[in-house]
Amino acid sequence: MRKPSIREVAKLADVSTATVSNVFSGKKPVNDELKERVRLAATQLGYQMDRAASQLRSQRNKVVTVLVPNITDTFFATIVSHLENLAFEHGYDVIVASSHDRDDVEASRIKALMSWRPAGMIAIPCSGQLSESLLDLTSHCPTVLIDRVSVHSAPFDTVTIDNRAAGDLACQHLADAGHESILIAASNLSFPPIRERVEGAFLAMEKSHLTKPNVIELGSDLEEGAIKIANWLGHNPKPTAILALTNVTTLSTLTALAECNIKVGQDISLVAFDDYAWMSARSTSLTAIRQPVAEVAQNAWSRLLERIDSERINVDPKATILEATLIQRHSVKNISVEN
Repeated sequence: MRKPSIREVAKLADVSTATVSNVFSGKKPVNDELKERVRLAATQLGYQMDRAASQLRSQRNKVVTVLVPNITDTFFATIVSHLENLAFEHGYDVIVASSHDRDDVEASRIKALMSWRPAGMIAIPCSGQLSESLLDLTSHCPTVLIDRVSVHSAPFDTVTIDNRAAGDLACQHLADAGHESILIAASNLSFPPIRERVEGAFLAMEKSHLTKPNVIELGSDLEEGAIKIANWLGHNPKPTAILALTNVTTLSTLTALAECNIKVGQDISLVAFDDYAWMSARSTSLTAIRQPVAEVAQNAWSRLLERIDSERINVDPKATILEATLIQRHSVKNISVEN
C-alpha cells in the first residue's frame, strides 16, 4: 500500500506542511491545538515520519541517549519515563542503557550509545567519581548529568536536588518528634547525594544539640541491604527511628523490620526517601522526602536542548539545584509527648 504523504496529513489537518514537519521534528514550537489536529490526522491516515530521511535532510540526528545505573530502580525508571515523554514532544527518539552500577559496563554502554551519533546524552553516573568514558564526552557530545554528581566539579551541566537541605529536613522532623536515637540507612557513601544527605542529617542533630545518628551502608541490592540492617538491629540497641536515604534502602529497611517483627509507626519511626503511590497505600503510610522527579527531568531536558542548539557544547557548565519536600504521614511517632 502507498504510504500517506506529509501533504495529505497537512490537508486533512488544514495546516501547512511546515506545521506538520515542526510537530514531528520539534524544530519549532507548535501550539497544542494544532499539534492535536496534526497527530489526529496522522493517526487517521497511518502516517509515520521517516526519521532517517529527515535526519539526512537536516543533517541532525534526532536521537538522544540516556544512561542510568539500574533501569529496575524505580527512581531511575521514573526519570527515564519522563525523559521519553519530553523527547517525543520534541520529535526525538530515545535510546536507554543501564550500567548496572559497574564502571566497566558503563564504559561499554557509552561506547555503544555514542555509535548512534546522538544529538546529546543525559546520564546518571554509576559511581561517585566521573569515569574516563564520561569525561571523554566533554568535547564530543552535549551532555547533562543527573543525581550522582558533585555539582562543583562536573564539566557538564547538572541537575540535582539540594541533598544537604533534604537530609536536614528529614532528620529535623524526627528530632522535633522527640527522636534522639536515629539510624541512617544509606546506600553508598561514595555517592555525592548520599554523602550530602548524611551531612544534612548531622547538621540537624547538631542544631538540636543531639548526638549524631549511626550510619549503615546497605549497598544497592534490596535483599543484601535487608540482611545487613537486620543484622545491625540484632547486635545494637534499637533506635527509635530510621532515616532511609533512597527508595531501595527504604524497601530493605521495611523488609528487615518485618522479619524482626518491628512495627513501623508503633515500635519504630521511619522517614523514607522518594515518594511513590505504595508508600501512602500501606496500612501505616510512610512519611517521605519527595524529590521533584518530573522537574528534574524537565530541567535536564531543557538544558540538553539548549546545548544541542548551541555551538558551545559543554562550555561554562551550569548547575541546577532543586528543592525536595517533606510529606508527613503516619510512620513517625511523636515520642516527645510520651516523655
